Amino acid sequence: MTMVQLTVFQKRLGPIRGRHPWVFSGALKNIPEGLASGTPVDLVDEAGNYLASGFFNSYSQIAVRLWSYEKDEEVNEAFFTRRIERAYELRKKFVAFKQTDSYRLVYGENDLLPGLIVDKYADYLSVQFHNPGIEFWKKDIVAALIKTLKPEGIYERSDVRDRRLGKPVILSETKNPLHSNLRDPSSADWRTQDDSAATGLLYGAVPERVTIKENGYKFYVDIIGGQKTGFFLDQRDKRLALARYSEGKNVLNCFSYTGGFSVYALSAGAKKVVSVDASESALVLAEENMKLNKLPVSKCEFILADVKDYLADRQKGEFDVIVLDPPAFVKDRHKVAEGLQGYRKINEMALNILPAGGILVTASCSAHVTLRDFRFMLSEAVGRAGRTVQILETYTHGLDHPELVAFTEGEYLKCLFCIVY
Repeated sequence: MTMVQLTVFQKRLGPIRGRHPWVFSGALKNIPEGLASGTPVDLVDEAGNYLASGFFNSYSQIAVRLWSYEKDEEVNEAFFTRRIERAYELRKKFVAFKQTDSYRLVYGENDLLPGLIVDKYADYLSVQFHNPGIEFWKKDIVAALIKTLKPEGIYERSDVRDRRLGKPVILSETKNPLHSNLRDPSSADWRTQDDSAATGLLYGAVPERVTIKENGYKFYVDIIGGQKTGFFLDQRDKRLALARYSEGKNVLNCFSYTGGFSVYALSAGAKKVVSVDASESALVLAEENMKLNKLPVSKCEFILADVKDYLADRQKGEFDVIVLDPPAFVKDRHKVAEGLQGYRKINEMALNILPAGGILVTASCSAHVTLRDFRFMLSEAVGRAGRTVQILETYTHGLDHPELVAFTEGEYLKCLFCIVY
């Protein structure tokens, strides 16, 4: 495919030189008509000096997404193989040990493959194409994945809300100082022309359930029909951290999904673990995950309920440890205040239940809520509950979710381990 050259205004070079992966339309001096999403582009300054390479995204706010800073790097299967091999080596070195065979293999912009998500589940891959530009290269990407990892099967899970709305998978409310040309991302012209939500088998075969290993524990994962790509890999280090707070305790896991935190807590010697979720199928899998790890189900309860309703009926001291790991309460940048009210409510209810010395593990995966916002929300919940709370540990992204320094829009996960008095 022929490379297209685009010129960047001199006053808009800062973000590109700072290695931010998005180039907004307002930064470009010329955008030819008729460019297809995925078209490879070279960016040059007004003097013709090479800056970076990427692909044309769309005639919208984010016009170009960058993936290279090497001039004349041809985009083909070999290009994607190099990118994926580098990402794979990083994970093998720092993540794939201690009996862990499942992790995020490719993390979009942060691995210089904008819009591509690849999660490795044992010998299978779950992939997401979050914009039409990266989807254009699907054939080469799949070939590169097969060559590099030799998986048993590859399944596409591009059925995500952000893609259907024409939005990038991650976008922070935080103002990035590199974004001198950032406009309102909710404006109509920012939406892509692609509203599809593709799912299906791309290679080999994928069973209804895949058994994975994480820090020596085993889990059943539904790649085909589970939430996101099947499992919340980004909470691996937080699940491991929970173990040190669980021995001899009564643990409540809210929004438990398939029981990740529950398995770690019971394995660490919890007296009792209660898992609460609104999905019956998730709770069935949670119980099966307990059995898969040969844990005493007699010490577990699996409650099908709305978390707020369940918390409202609990008594103070009933649980020593409460985990709040809800879905994103803020999915629209215009609903941050409303979402923060939701977080504040469940945290206040949990604080009212915990005894002195109890542990609250509270998380948010809303990209529109910053860590500072989240802490302020928690301080309000603390005040309403009349408790004193210390933060013992703070977690953000895991090792398999590395972040480019400039790409603050990629920040989304925060998790606080707190002691309550």
